[in-house]
Amino acid sequence: MMPTIQTRDGHYLNLLEPCGTAINIDGIAHALSNLCRFTGHVREFYSVAQHSLMVSLIVPDDVAREGLLHDAQEAYIGDVSTPLKRLLPRYEEIEKNLERVIAGRFGLDWSPNTRGLVKKADRVMLATERRDLMDAMEGDGEWNFLSGIEPLFQAVRPMSPESARRAFLQRADEPGLRG
Repeated sequence: MMPTIQTRDGHYLNLLEPCGTAINIDGIAHALSNLCRFTGHVREFYSVAQHSLMVSLIVPDDVAREGLLHDAQEAYIGDVSTPLKRLLPRYEEIEKNLERVIAGRFGLDWSPNTRGLVKKADRVMLATERRDLMDAMEGDGEWNFLSGIEPLFQAVRPMSPESARRAFLQRADEPGLRG
């Protein structure tokens, strides 16, 4: 069996040798809007597309595209939980390769400064999502890496997959975000 997946628009994407021509913003928006964060362990469905949209709104305008597409590779390999990623030896290689191809396809700047800004916004969203979408446990040391990260004041209100897809595409089409 080939390490390929068929995308929504009928292209085939080889996970070990991805080609940018099989990757497009519509397919990313569609897949991410149907993919639930936290492997589905939330009170109600909350998509990776909505999460990515929110990250793009937190970062400075000049890195909004990187914020919007920071999890774009998950459109092709899923939202794998961090503990599972650590158990899959080739996963990081596949993820990084897809990230590189997506960056080339959309002209993303993954300089250390940009990565830092997106990572910080990603963690703010993680703290916000944990507060609003998950049943937190007191004294849970698994979340210590969020120490000092303040969640957003406004609560996350999950969108339907279709609403998240449309909002993601609308954001991607804003001046300065087109690529």
